Amino acid sequence: MSRIKIYIFVFTLLFSLGASSQKTIEDDPELLQNNINYRINQSQTELENYNYYKAQKNLDEALILAEKNDHKKSTGIIYSIKGKLQLIIGDQDKAIKSLTKAIEVQRLINDNQNLGKSYKIFGDVYMAKKNYYSALDSYTAAKSKFEEEGLNSDLADVLLCEGKTYIALKNYKKARDIIEQALALAKKEDDFKTQSDALISLSRVYNHLSNNEKSLTYANDGVNIAKANNYISILNNGYLVLSDIYNSNENFKASRDYLSLYVQLSDSLENIKRTNSSRDEETQYLLNDALEKNSEIVEKLNKAEDDKSLNTLISILSVALITILSLLTLSLYKNNNIRLKTNNMLHKKNGELIIAKEKAELASKTKANFLSTVTHELRTPLYAVTGLSNMLLEENPKPEQIQHLKSLKFSGDYLLTFINDILQINKIEANKVDVEPEPFNLKKKINNIILALHNSAQDNNIKIHLEYDKDLPENFIADQLKISQILINLIGNSIKFTKDGDIWIRVYKIAEAGKNYTLRFEVEDNGIGISQEKQDNMFESFSQGSIQINRKYGGTGLGLSIVKGLIDILKGKIYVKSELDKGTTFYFEIPLEYTSVEEAKDLKVNYFSGNTDEIDLEKVKILVVEDNKINQMITKKILTKMKLKCDIIDNGEDAVEMIRANKYDIILMDIHMPGISGIEATKIVRSFDKEQIIFALTAVTIEDKMHEFEEAGFTDIIPKPFKQEEFEKKLYNALAAKKDNSATA
Repeated sequence: MSRIKIYIFVFTLLFSLGASSQKTIEDDPELLQNNINYRINQSQTELENYNYYKAQKNLDEALILAEKNDHKKSTGIIYSIKGKLQLIIGDQDKAIKSLTKAIEVQRLINDNQNLGKSYKIFGDVYMAKKNYYSALDSYTAAKSKFEEEGLNSDLADVLLCEGKTYIALKNYKKARDIIEQALALAKKEDDFKTQSDALISLSRVYNHLSNNEKSLTYANDGVNIAKANNYISILNNGYLVLSDIYNSNENFKASRDYLSLYVQLSDSLENIKRTNSSRDEETQYLLNDALEKNSEIVEKLNKAEDDKSLNTLISILSVALITILSLLTLSLYKNNNIRLKTNNMLHKKNGELIIAKEKAELASKTKANFLSTVTHELRTPLYAVTGLSNMLLEENPKPEQIQHLKSLKFSGDYLLTFINDILQINKIEANKVDVEPEPFNLKKKINNIILALHNSAQDNNIKIHLEYDKDLPENFIADQLKISQILINLIGNSIKFTKDGDIWIRVYKIAEAGKNYTLRFEVEDNGIGISQEKQDNMFESFSQGSIQINRKYGGTGLGLSIVKGLIDILKGKIYVKSELDKGTTFYFEIPLEYTSVEEAKDLKVNYFSGNTDEIDLEKVKILVVEDNKINQMITKKILTKMKLKCDIIDNGEDAVEMIRANKYDIILMDIHMPGISGIEATKIVRSFDKEQIIFALTAVTIEDKMHEFEEAGFTDIIPKPFKQEEFEKKLYNALAAKKDNSATA
């Protein structure tokens, strides 16, 4: 009978572990949510009181309700708290699995506040695993979410954790800077718990930095706050830090006293944890339940002991059944272990990938903001450099000054080209370049490009030859602007590296399917050539032949990278073949669509080409809104040269009032100004005048900002610095259009 009882006990235990019951509540959404919230709050209370099993039980019950009723926000919060609980009891792999589930749900519903908390706990898990750099990545992701939501208290907490990570990495100066930020935020939010923890952490940092006075002050302040608010764990840590500090100062008695306090408080904490140990309580709960069911079965079997045949049959069946169940259980156990390990690994990797993605998105956002700021700050002084150099060249300078002014103008133009190239590369890398197909005459377009580059070719004594396949149609539909950019870069590159030679441009068909053609463009020169070694990374950003070539021929090394990016966007391919001292051939293949239109449309010309005498310039009134004094002077001089008069104002508020009180033909509006910006000022003007011509005269050119200009209601944009000829033609064009509209009306 003893063996039968053992088998029955095992069977009952397995049965009891597999069985589950679920409480239901009435189908009332508000009551249901209150029930879920109550269980979540109870679990957090039990967690703080070290009642881990009760906390787990509340979370499991809340999770059943939340998942059954598709409460995604509550589901994410529950998984996050489960991860925290699993971290506390030392089950880090399960914690990663729970937190990954929490993050998946919270990302799906954009619950940024709780997503930040999950990332923070993820960082704590990595800290426990001593994977410090992964912890820093998680804390960075958490910071990003808390900053977005303006959650300063949570931000202070995660900054503190980040600082502690740097302490673990022994980067004490970095730790000091970050923890001081955390302390400042905690004080602002009256978060005494984070304050006390930050003060004690700072004392540890200053102890390592050998600043005993600050170390002791911060430790005492932190301990006093922890003691006043009964933050036992922080107080305990404070005692240990004070013991270390006094030990460093060779005050061994004080060190011993604080160490004694630390040991006493640690023992108290351990007793509390031991009393409320979740594993003991859970095991006892399951055993009691199993024993109770086992007693019932044994009692029934005892009643049947008189029937020996029945007893024998039960024994045989029980042994057979338990043997089968044991084998099945063993098999399931092994398979389950393998599956759990695989799932844990996948969840861990998935969590790392999510954090890496968040980090990449943050880096991309930071890069875009950096480029926007740097571009504006560079273009503003460049406006002064190019504007003043043009003016001085036109004001009869002394002969010995002309070359200096030309050099200044060249440097300004070179720097502007460099900035534009960087912006173009950034747009291509960010996949923010759109394809804009339109009908155009390809042969005419190439001839116009050759004509535009004629002077540069003459300077190097170069002849340019065009070989356009006579059987190839001339009219196609494609993005002619990008094709022009590609050809200008490649032909310009050949001109730069060729002296006293020739350049051949060839265009011919390599495939045709209905109206879809694949054309090959070749740009061949007999210049200095490129070594095989340099050809391998020819299309990478900032790649040039050598430092000597860079010094001799100039350039930023971005042109070919831009070409490669544009050809990729046009779904084409580019190749290069070259030999040193013999020349280089670039050839690319792109798809174009044939059109039967005899004369394809050209790009719309934005510049005025009529007779300026038809415009009464004396009656034209222009308002310049610009806060930079040098830029005010340059713009006024340009307008004076155009025989136009202007008023100047240096801020957005006054500009709006001037426009209300006066009738201006054109407004030239800067964007970044003190007070309200040019965009805000334009929105106000549009509220009472829809027809006013307003040009954004701005150094901002990042395309991400352009939609803001359109929404504000600007007529057009003139990016600074600009070529004076283009500036003049845009203004004359606007004035002529206004005159025509007035005549029509």
